[in-house]
Amino acid sequence: MAHLDKAFREGRGQRADAKSSTRLDWWREARFGMFIHWGLYAIPAGVWQGEAIAGIGEWIMKRAEVPVAEYEQLAKQFNPVKFDAKAWVALAKAAGQKYMVITAKHHDGFCLFQSEQTDYNMADGTPFARDVIKELAEECQRQGIRFCFYYSQTQDWHHPNGWGNDWDFGARDFNNYLETYVKPQLTELLTNYGPIGLVWFDTPMIIEEEQSRALLEHCRLLQPDCIISGRLGNTLGDYASAGDNKIPDGAADWDWETPATINDTWGFKTNDHNWKSTEDLVHKLVDIVSKNGNYLLNVGPTAEGVIPQPSVDRLLAMGQWLDVNGEAVYGTQAGPIQGVPWCRSTEKGDTVYLHVFDWPSDGRLVLESVSAETARLLCAPASALSIEPYDGGLVIVGPKEAPDKIDTVVALT
Repeated sequence: MAHLDKAFREGRGQRADAKSSTRLDWWREARFGMFIHWGLYAIPAGVWQGEAIAGIGEWIMKRAEVPVAEYEQLAKQFNPVKFDAKAWVALAKAAGQKYMVITAKHHDGFCLFQSEQTDYNMADGTPFARDVIKELAEECQRQGIRFCFYYSQTQDWHHPNGWGNDWDFGARDFNNYLETYVKPQLTELLTNYGPIGLVWFDTPMIIEEEQSRALLEHCRLLQPDCIISGRLGNTLGDYASAGDNKIPDGAADWDWETPATINDTWGFKTNDHNWKSTEDLVHKLVDIVSKNGNYLLNVGPTAEGVIPQPSVDRLLAMGQWLDVNGEAVYGTQAGPIQGVPWCRSTEKGDTVYLHVFDWPSDGRLVLESVSAETARLLCAPASALSIEPYDGGLVIVGPKEAPDKIDTVVALT
């Protein structure tokens, strides 16, 4: 599996007992979620004191080594008057995404939720003075999207005992940070916002196994059905996490997820216009699902609270494709046809879904070691396709022109 770390290749990140857990049933059914990276970093948007800072937008404090005293002044400017929880959730729903994960606290330490542990939060420390986590949680409940949150458990560049800021702070008491700050904030997030589908931890780095386990048990005590991401650390997550924007070469026999961007950055960055095409995004979704994975696709709203239009356009186009072909994605698992460059396959019950990326010019799909009684196009269900035997396999005979320019799905029963 190229470009993936050793832990993922060995299935680590997912606890041994998690594969049999019903806790993951909704997540396996979902297959597609929305990631949201939003925070103070949307204000500089990749530029600090007139200089473009290399790297991803939400890491600007680290990359530019901005002192805490300077960076925290951004909170006084954070007034996203165009934020609309209803619109954000409606977009996820229209895109066919089944769960939403938002950065309740990223590495810069700023909190989008109201916290008794710090005033460095959206409700108490900005002109906006609203708890956007509360608004999104309530809206997800109304619209039937699973609400989840991202929480940086190790890196915190604002807290003197958090990890990662060595330009402001020297010696630190990391365990004290976990016990007196992280756990109380997790308690707030897991008790004040209704049912949480998933806690998305990140960058475990120095966290020890005992500390990871303590966080796992803390979350389990508060919400037993809540899923814990593989980036909790020390092989204690409910599923494994591939690297950012990484996809394995072949199907894995464990539960896993690819977190990914629509352009290059996660948090909003003014100068990043490298948007992936809708075709590329649909192909990545299908590729991941065909290998037993989930696709967590990110948007980075602006400082005004607006999701960039290129992201909106692509998500809506993906939703239109899923409106027609969703049965070949949701609740499926890796199909029997693997390693074929022109197609991918998923499977559910007695149906195999053939995702044809490159439709043959003669309309004849040659499949080895496959048997089927019927074949139909999801984009034209009334049009049955003919099947011919071929050297231990079969040939599906369809139109000479691709019925779907992005991915033509043929359902084989």
